[in-house]
Amino acid sequence: MYVQVQSIHFDADHKLVDFIKEKMSKLTLMHDQILKGEVFLRLDKSDVHENKVAEIKLAIPGKELFARKQCRTFEEAADTAVDALRRQIDKHKNRNASNS
Repeated sequence: MYVQVQSIHFDADHKLVDFIKEKMSKLTLMHDQILKGEVFLRLDKSDVHENKVAEIKLAIPGKELFARKQCRTFEEAADTAVDALRRQIDKHKNRNASNS
């Protein structure tokens, strides 16, 4: 799966990008037809400590899945967004199995 990581208004270090790509690669174990993933990292301008935002778009045949999470760290935000996508993939596969 091709994964593109974009950090908006800052430069993400290689450790963060590698962490996100590793987490995203585990989604291919659940669904082998994932076409690509796009990850957007940005800082929310609010004063709260949980101002790191990760948005992930996942393209699978016939559908696009999306998750947005805001946490204290980019790692935590990406991790929870990937978990949300994992649940969406499960629902999508179950729906398709019941329609067949």
